[in-house]
Amino acid sequence: MSSRKNLGGVIHTYQKYDPVQFPSPTTPPPDLVSPTFEHLLEFGDLRDFTEEELARAIRLDISQIAGLGPSLESLKKMLEERKRKILETYETESVSGKAAHEYQSRAKNMSPPGKHKDAFQKCVREEQIRELERLWYRVGDEQSRFSRQLVQLIDSLSDKYQIDELTGKYEFTGRKGLTIDQAIEIKQELETIDRLLQQLREAENSSQLAILDLEEMSQFASPEQMEELGKIQQQVEELIRQMAEAQGLERNSRGFQLTPQAYKLFQGKLLEQIFSNLQASRSGRHQGPIVGEGAVETARTKDFEFGDSLAHMDVTATFVNALLREGPGLPVKMQTRDIVVHKTRNTPKSATVVAMDMSGSMRYGGMYMNVKRMGLALDGLIRREYPGDYLQFIEMATFANPKRSNELVKLMPKPVTVFDPIVRYRVDMSNPDVSELHIPPHFTNIQ
Repeated sequence: MSSRKNLGGVIHTYQKYDPVQFPSPTTPPPDLVSPTFEHLLEFGDLRDFTEEELARAIRLDISQIAGLGPSLESLKKMLEERKRKILETYETESVSGKAAHEYQSRAKNMSPPGKHKDAFQKCVREEQIRELERLWYRVGDEQSRFSRQLVQLIDSLSDKYQIDELTGKYEFTGRKGLTIDQAIEIKQELETIDRLLQQLREAENSSQLAILDLEEMSQFASPEQMEELGKIQQQVEELIRQMAEAQGLERNSRGFQLTPQAYKLFQGKLLEQIFSNLQASRSGRHQGPIVGEGAVETARTKDFEFGDSLAHMDVTATFVNALLREGPGLPVKMQTRDIVVHKTRNTPKSATVVAMDMSGSMRYGGMYMNVKRMGLALDGLIRREYPGDYLQFIEMATFANPKRSNELVKLMPKPVTVFDPIVRYRVDMSNPDVSELHIPPHFTNIQ
């Protein structure tokens, strides 16, 4: 039974949390919406995201996942120990000599036809697989003895390449010799270990278990380690699912799809980035409240004047004025001088049209992505602060086409179809035989 004295130990033992570095409950969750929208802005693709794609796009805090840190660290130590033992056991100098000797022996035992003799000797001397392949094609008879020998020679040279790479890439300190086949197997094993170690380091930084090749990992890890890793992976997937739903990514049978809530979150993040670097200014915003005959009542009141609308009458203040003048009693006799009306203010409205350049040149440096970010941020600002305003987006290239705000992420630069240094193009669009399909789409037509 747990008690106040041993409760922390129970948590540490069974949940594998470090009580000293326990994650704060107020820590904001990782941003799942922004990576998703960045993908949409870059590729203009509104298809659903799979769980693996979403997991690769976000970065989690490893301290939020019980047992993940110790598990990844134990796998790293196991792989590093395996690599260390291999390097301390074998030496590669002798096998490197074997590979070179076998290649030269095969080449000496070959008898090329007279017209290919010089080319063959040059290929052997330069040790270029590509040149040996070209010579095989020039021979033209794949059934001849020389052609079959060429294939074997190419295999020997390929083995020599791999062993030379093994010798140059890794520093062996052991004394045990290797055959050529064993050396190639050792090379593949070391490369697999390096690849898995890199995946583990990335997973430590972002908790992206989706990047781990579990099939390759199972060649080195014990069944118990793989079982524990599988459980943690399920835990991570459940955590991602919960955070995705909280941030407006709705799950369906095909993966995750964006909801209006996700749009609002991303627009809010864009506005925070923009306004965080701005100084206080009224430039670019609506003028302040204009007092006068408007539709919005304010807290202040004034005496009734001829022409004021009785729709804005302050009924309570008007009756109090009448009672103060006449005294208590019924009926209450009201005069014009008793009437008090609310002051009102006008709410200015603005109509804005945004021309978004989507010509072919906007693909350089990803400029089209900044254009779409600006459009989404402006749409979010107006919807939040000036819902009565009118906003229209225009996609501009060779032709101008109106676009709704929910179509912005799909906009992409038009493909370039004319590459001449100087282009003079004039088209009569009133001609019924001419359509937009006949005209290059990528120009910046400022007309």
